[in-house]
Amino acid sequence: MRPEIAVLDIQGQYRVYTEFYRASAAVKTIILVNGSMATTASFAQTVKSLYPQFNVVLYDQPYAGRSKIHNRHEHMLTKEVEGQILLELIDHFAAEHVLSFSWGGAATLVALAHRPRRVEKAVISSFSPVINAPMRDYLERGVDYLGNLDRDRVGHLVNNTIGKHLPSLFKRFNYRHVSSLAEHEYGQMHFHISHVLNSDRLCYLKAARQIDIPVLFLNGEWDEYTSAQDAKLFGQHVANSSFSTIQATGHFLDMEHKAACRDSREAVVGFLKSQRPASRLRYQQDQTQHAYAI
Repeated sequence: MRPEIAVLDIQGQYRVYTEFYRASAAVKTIILVNGSMATTASFAQTVKSLYPQFNVVLYDQPYAGRSKIHNRHEHMLTKEVEGQILLELIDHFAAEHVLSFSWGGAATLVALAHRPRRVEKAVISSFSPVINAPMRDYLERGVDYLGNLDRDRVGHLVNNTIGKHLPSLFKRFNYRHVSSLAEHEYGQMHFHISHVLNSDRLCYLKAARQIDIPVLFLNGEWDEYTSAQDAKLFGQHVANSSFSTIQATGHFLDMEHKAACRDSREAVVGFLKSQRPASRLRYQQDQTQHAYAI
């Protein structure tokens, strides 16, 4: 299972590293949206769950992973910009489905609020519209450690909070990755978290109201940071929403143990493969492309 790798030019402003896992028998394509401080490597287990039933697209944000060497990092990216990048990638790969993890849900909601006509269904995992007490504590400590470039504390903070249910091996990988990020990546995360802490606590619901496709919200039973109960608030705003709770797992869902991986796969694939009607017809790919491979 080897991906087709390309670095795409997004409207002459950003260069985005992509991996396209093409499956000969697949008729649908799904694009995966990373969480904060994550890269394409974070979706290794998810790719195995979705391929070869779907063509699968992974990408790194311009400031992260294998994209960062291709960009100049002269200013911070807002979630609105990340949403626009996602829209360009949806067009380029003609993706019918989107799956986001954690804070990738913010950019995904922004993108879906534009009602990209070719997208039929979306899965928003480990995300909620509420900054509850555990999440606020995590974010406030995070913005302090990131602002001071305290790499050791940032690494341990992730593992001791949202990552506390991960296996020990994954925690070691997590710590190594998070504590070795570039200074501009810490700056980007500091910028994003500061915005979240100082904005409307339900700011993502405005975007959610514009979404007109079926959306599955997927959360872990033990996730106190983006809880399943909090996620259900989206049901009041996304007209065609459904919810699934993965038992005995936390924030990282399919990475935490085999049963969680199985249950996550069944929930996602079952939702995407179901005949639940979309609210509109699939958009046929037009002749204009805005993202080009370089």
